[in-house]
Amino acid sequence: MSFETITVAPDFKKYLPKEYQDLIDDGPFVRPRKVSELGSFKEAIEEHPMCAGCAMTLFIRLTYVALPSLEHSVIVGTAGCGRLAISQGAVPFIYGNYGDTNAVASGLKRGLDIRFPNQPKDVIVMAGDGGLADIGFHAVMHSWFRNEKFTTIMLDNEVYGNTGGQESGMTLKGTVMKMAPLGKKGEKMDMIALAKTSGVAYIARLAPTNPTRVVNTIRKAVLIAREVGPTYIQAYTSCNIEYAIPTPLVMDDAREVEQDRYGFMEYFTDEAKNYWDNTGRKIKAPIKK
Repeated sequence: MSFETITVAPDFKKYLPKEYQDLIDDGPFVRPRKVSELGSFKEAIEEHPMCAGCAMTLFIRLTYVALPSLEHSVIVGTAGCGRLAISQGAVPFIYGNYGDTNAVASGLKRGLDIRFPNQPKDVIVMAGDGGLADIGFHAVMHSWFRNEKFTTIMLDNEVYGNTGGQESGMTLKGTVMKMAPLGKKGEKMDMIALAKTSGVAYIARLAPTNPTRVVNTIRKAVLIAREVGPTYIQAYTSCNIEYAIPTPLVMDDAREVEQDRYGFMEYFTDEAKNYWDNTGRKIKAPIKK
């Protein structure tokens, strides 16, 4: 969404809700915000219908803080818990059919680059493990093989949480779910290894235990995708409903899983590393006022 689009005529402004005034006076469109400022300004996303204590919601809020240019970003998603929140954000959201998010993002990114040759436009796919590792797997892989320049973020809650608890390709072997009563037979898919094999420029795996690291990692992925090639972030975002994690213990679970099997890792190709060290890390977000 353009900052110009949401800015109102001065004489009309006083009739708008305080929250809207906050958005155009000192929101994330006006100047970059820090993680430490969360809760003190009108965020790009606030109200949403996600479950109380959902780790995925925290990760999505941090994603909006991380985007290097909110005004020139488009998010593509599909069915699943995450889109319930993403579709409420003040950033354009395109709902792809289940399975075609990365195909939609490919065409969108190419079209934006042709239409706006002098203005970087960032496309970010953000969807669950079912949408990306299972039903959307073929489109994800082919977008990576084609070296499409956008970021794919998997919100990995290791289950189909939005439809009652079916196992996904990212569910751990042996896990018993409501709709997988005998336990999952196969291993959790190694999407990190598949991304490396496919030539993805930057890959990261993380849990939402360190918000500043989440923001820095997403920002890095988007900037590298803008100039070098596809990037992939795999984020552990537990489903406290399907895994029966008490709401106050959601972050305790995230820390335990991080320590056990979801520790932070990142991988660069040589080209991505060279770009990031010499150019990407120096890019500052624009300030409107």
